[in-house]
Amino acid sequence: MSGHNKWASIKHKKAATDAKKGKVFTKIIREIVVAAKEGGSQIDHNARLRKAIEDAREANMPQDNIKKAIQRGNGEIPSVVYEEMVYEGYGPGGVSLIVEITTDNKNRTASDIRKVFSSHRGNLGETGCVGWMFDRKGYITVNKSAADEETVMNIVLEAGIEDFEIEAGGEVYEITATPTKLDAVKNALQAKNIEILSAEITMIPQTLISLEGEDAKCMLKLMDELEEHDDVKNVYANFDISNEEMEKLGN
Repeated sequence: MSGHNKWASIKHKKAATDAKKGKVFTKIIREIVVAAKEGGSQIDHNARLRKAIEDAREANMPQDNIKKAIQRGNGEIPSVVYEEMVYEGYGPGGVSLIVEITTDNKNRTASDIRKVFSSHRGNLGETGCVGWMFDRKGYITVNKSAADEETVMNIVLEAGIEDFEIEAGGEVYEITATPTKLDAVKNALQAKNIEILSAEITMIPQTLISLEGEDAKCMLKLMDELEEHDDVKNVYANFDISNEEMEKLGN
């Protein structure tokens, strides 16, 4: 299982707690604002905005919050100016990380992110130092309980996927496609009433670094603290931690 996927499964378990903290709403609102500003407020013609609104509804965000965020993005009501940036660096054991940022104060955020890395045996690198190790892909997960393997595989193959795997542990189907095919695969599954666990454009690592012991523990703390930061949109990494090691760490 890739570091991205491993972390995705951990995040899924802690999503409810994060929502109570309000961090999910904060990040989704920023994404809606930026998406509306860049691509307009028409959902049918703005895939990024459409995905952000889907995320908002899944998080039970009030419709009024969604509407105001769109209005802030298209200039109907005043809004702060957000900038998007990407940081690259290294974590414990030489793990490569990509951190996508949305901020209204890039100097403050840069200082914060540098501190997080250094606090967990990591360091920021130059732009491009690790980006070449990742491929941008559409990534969908479906619980095995939603349908049998043959049914799901036949549906997604017709929609034009690149890869189909079963998550280590055997509970989830992992489906990979080009970013442009993501919506087609989602629509094909939904048309057959197959519930989708997650669907996103993500960065899949080409190679993995196995971690255990203190390196694994420190890596998970680094990931957690980065994603807790209000300005962090996404974090991608190429670590792998075995299920046995995860159990030792209490995750």
